[in-house]
Amino acid sequence: MSVSGWVKSGLSALRPDILESRADLKGLGVSFVAENWELFTVALGSGLLLMWPALTGGAGGGVNPNEAVQLINREKAVVVDVCSPEEYAGGHIKDAKNVPLGDLEAKLAATVKNKELPLILVCASGMRSRRAVAIAKKLGYDKAQSLAGGMGAWRTANLPVVK
Repeated sequence: MSVSGWVKSGLSALRPDILESRADLKGLGVSFVAENWELFTVALGSGLLLMWPALTGGAGGGVNPNEAVQLINREKAVVVDVCSPEEYAGGHIKDAKNVPLGDLEAKLAATVKNKELPLILVCASGMRSRRAVAIAKKLGYDKAQSLAGGMGAWRTANLPVVK
């Protein structure tokens, strides 16, 4: 038998095994997913949580520090710091008005009378200010936005802080 004949006979003998193994693998993917559905659920959930800020347009409609500076300079945005008075005394944005989050609903209208001006709500990390945005919008401040990352992001951007 020549080499080519031996190769042909060898390939034809192997081909059924290859086809059988492929058929076996076809069901393997489905059974793997079925047996490990918890892992796929966790992976999908993690992926969605990582993508959430991009899907929702950032941190609750927040602005980064550079955008906040532009709003303050160009559109006369009002900055409201929703931190506690102690945190506010530790450092705040120049001309920011301090209205703690717990008092925001009662005191915002007296603090910022013009609801047409952009409103930038600030806290230490951006968490409380996102809740403050919802309160402000409920009160009619449609241009209310949170400073994404809060005072931490402001300081990281090397922008001035008043004590």
